[in-house]
Amino acid sequence: MERHMMKQAFFSLALAGAVLSASPALAASDTVKMTLKDNCAVTIKLRPDLAPQHVERIETLAKQGFYDGIVFHRVIDGFMAQTGDPTGTGMGGSDLPDLPGEFTGEPFERGTVGMARSQDPNSANSQFFIMFEPAPHLNGSYTVFGQVTEGMECIDKIKRGGGANGMVSDPDKIIKMEVVEK
Repeated sequence: MERHMMKQAFFSLALAGAVLSASPALAASDTVKMTLKDNCAVTIKLRPDLAPQHVERIETLAKQGFYDGIVFHRVIDGFMAQTGDPTGTGMGGSDLPDLPGEFTGEPFERGTVGMARSQDPNSANSQFFIMFEPAPHLNGSYTVFGQVTEGMECIDKIKRGGGANGMVSDPDKIIKMEVVEK
């Protein structure tokens, strides 16, 4: 009898564990929210199916508050807005190691969020960019890790830079970036 009760208890615990682990409330949300100037909110749906290491990096840094107060240092009208460099120069990154490229055929369209890098395809770290317009020349060469699903009008309001490199004087910044908990 005691053995039967132990089996039943074990089965119940195993079943409860399976149900809880499959629960959406406990699953990763794969969504981040950025608050920009004028309390403008941007929602980004992350794509772990395309770039699991990059999604994990963005979530890790957002949870640490890394992106809070970081400027959009490079903004080119008709192309993209770039952020994620704590130095604001385009040369900085987090203290975490660089990531290998996770390149796919996913196109760079309006609202696509991609990981910035140097000439080395395996040098992505913390900088990312959001597309204003499609840029097919980036397809397969840069990692796509997300898509703006709400608040693209906020991205459209980001202050543009001058010149060919798009460097911005007195740039707009991310006020807060957080992982949305389900």
